[in-house]
Amino acid sequence: MAKRDYYDVLGLSKGAGEDEIKKAYRKKAKELHPDRNADNPKAEEQFKEVNEAYDCLKDADRKAAYDRFGHAAFEGGMGGGARRGGPNQGDFASAFSDVFDDLFGDFMGQRGPGGARQRATRGSDLRYNMRVSLEDAYEGLQKTIQVPTSVQCTQCDGSGAEGGSEPATCPTCSGMGKVRAQQGFFTVERTCPTCSGAGQIIKNPCKACGGMGRVERDRSLSVNIPAGVETGTRIRLGGEGEAGMRGGPAGDLYIFIEVEPHKIFERDGPNLFCRVPVSMTTAALGGDIEVPTIDGGRSRVKIPEGSQSGRQMRLRSKGMPALRGGGTGDMMIELAVETPVNLTARQKELLREFNDLSEENSPENKDFLKSVRGFWDSMKG
Repeated sequence: MAKRDYYDVLGLSKGAGEDEIKKAYRKKAKELHPDRNADNPKAEEQFKEVNEAYDCLKDADRKAAYDRFGHAAFEGGMGGGARRGGPNQGDFASAFSDVFDDLFGDFMGQRGPGGARQRATRGSDLRYNMRVSLEDAYEGLQKTIQVPTSVQCTQCDGSGAEGGSEPATCPTCSGMGKVRAQQGFFTVERTCPTCSGAGQIIKNPCKACGGMGRVERDRSLSVNIPAGVETGTRIRLGGEGEAGMRGGPAGDLYIFIEVEPHKIFERDGPNLFCRVPVSMTTAALGGDIEVPTIDGGRSRVKIPEGSQSGRQMRLRSKGMPALRGGGTGDMMIELAVETPVNLTARQKELLREFNDLSEENSPENKDFLKSVRGFWDSMKG
């Protein structure tokens, strides 16, 4: 049986260009691959025919000979372009490799313009832990920090090549960054061992960065800490992370805030708590006390007569500002009534006299003793 014209096999007109041939081949290979045509006994033969046509037309010299002499160009030694084993020995692994690229290359983000693998690699994100005082969290601050990171090499402008030279396409993987090996009927894809997946090799690496396109260096950054930050607040600085490989974009820098404990105030979201000790006489007779506020000021608080330990009073809008607006929290004052210590003889005498006159002035104690007597009586019964 006479061989079909290679252009007819691929559905092309005479003189089709390289891109048209490649596109037509991929379309036909996907349609006729034996894996997709298990119920078609002719699929394998048709697939081989398509592969044979493409094997000839993709090579400029062989295509020129075929355009001039047709199939006769490869018969009887003419043209000298036939491959060992003949072009009709369809290489399933090679063909399916191209089909795989066409199907999944764009989806996986590994193909750029013209089918080239994207070689630039984004830099890693960095984390910086920052401790701030409660006062700084209240007011906000501008702070300069030192960040150890990788920055773009200024000697090679991030290319990794010395003296302005350009990286060369890796000869092992032809710039794809991966190599494929046939194992039985399956094709296994692995990272190229020559270029480590970059798709390029640098024959003359930059002496400053060793061909990496970046160097290690401490950077000074000015960071704006907004008022109202809490422990766990995360601030993102776009593009301030690790420099990308060979001109790739930089990663981001994430600053994690930890607010230090305070000696006077405890924080719960936007609210502050302050435990204030008061004397026994002030709690009993009432009076005014001064308490500190987080802004460095002071507020006067009136203590009602007969106040007990644990009593709370609210100071409106004396707490922390909300991080994203929404006003200011409150400050809660909690009284802690102090028992006097290191009494003099006269003070003890006065307290005993006071105690003798205070039977009716301790209602809580009186109720408690009454409950205890009832408990004991019930136990005896």
